[in-house]
Amino acid sequence: MQAISRRLGHQSSVHSLKSVYPLSSHYYGADNERYVSTLATKGVGHLVRKGTGGRSSVSGIVATVFGATGFLGRYVVQQLAKMGSQVLVPFRGSEDSHRHLKLMGDLGQIVPMQFNPRDESSIKAVMAKANVVINLIGREYETRNYSFEEVNHSMAEVLATIAKQHGGILRYIQVSCLGASSSSPSKLLQTKAAGEAAVLRELPEATILRPAVMIGTEDRILNTWAHFAKNYSFLPLIGGGSTKIQPVYVVDVAAAVVSALKDDGGSMGKIYELGGPEVFTVHELAELMYDMIREWPRYVSVPFPIAKALATPRELLLKKVPFPLPNPDIFNLDQINALTEDTVVSKDALTFSDLGIVPHKLKGYPVEFLISYRKGGPNFGSTVSERVSPDAYP
Repeated sequence: MQAISRRLGHQSSVHSLKSVYPLSSHYYGADNERYVSTLATKGVGHLVRKGTGGRSSVSGIVATVFGATGFLGRYVVQQLAKMGSQVLVPFRGSEDSHRHLKLMGDLGQIVPMQFNPRDESSIKAVMAKANVVINLIGREYETRNYSFEEVNHSMAEVLATIAKQHGGILRYIQVSCLGASSSSPSKLLQTKAAGEAAVLRELPEATILRPAVMIGTEDRILNTWAHFAKNYSFLPLIGGGSTKIQPVYVVDVAAAVVSALKDDGGSMGKIYELGGPEVFTVHELAELMYDMIREWPRYVSVPFPIAKALATPRELLLKKVPFPLPNPDIFNLDQINALTEDTVVSKDALTFSDLGIVPHKLKGYPVEFLISYRKGGPNFGSTVSERVSPDAYP
């Protein structure tokens, strides 16, 4: 009898707690009166920390990383997780899309959360317990379901608005693109600029990062070129490959995100342009790719008008046919438009050095992932690299 009475007493106490603290999304979400202010005017330097700073420590950061399952996302999650942060990973695709991220943090520190980017309530749910929001969402081509305007502008504006309503967000970092401008010939860069303006309008204390084209194991430029060159034995050079770009190692961009996050508010409200230490023409970057995969370089120069003519049919038919069209690789109309102008860091812009980071040069480790494209294995190929002694070959 005593055991039954104790059990009943415990159940009544639980019911009383539930009545005081209802377990609903409204308790943690933006509907609660607690979440009514804008961003705090300081960084995350004051948060309570425990441990030595490794993955089993507690950094005090609870970060919602939108776009965490993408190219840059995996490196940002890894940098955050290894310092003991909890990372909330919103995903909208397969349950397998985030599994590679789980290993990057300690037990329970990487938290996948399914969400719908068009449903504000689900966005509030994944942002509810965070104190940091990082928006990496972006796409370099349009699909039948998502346009540049929605992905790069509308979503950025919604995320910033909800973060403002939240009231507990200490830092908001928006990752844009180098060259973002309302006057750009590229729709991607136009909408990225509109997204930046919308974020700063809602959250003037937000940090904007503009990385150049990113290079890394999962990139969409050198991998695309190498795959095309191996399959067709040549590489098209849009506009003769004379456009200047300033590619950057993706790990350096992830380090910049964390560096901006860890300061005491010095980067708040500022825009940083993140380019690599060297400026390449498209042709020079292709030469670097060919040198790494050890193939004889063969190019076909494609003038801009012809390249646009080859890429235009997909854009015209994209929403007119009842089935999805293949994603563009080399002949992406928007990227072709972007290549009509040089994309390099501005002279007076804030850069890596202002975040205390020295970016890597591309030649060497950052592009060694291309070794997998060599004919006959990692030590072979159609050409002999200067870095390998001829004695290494039979």
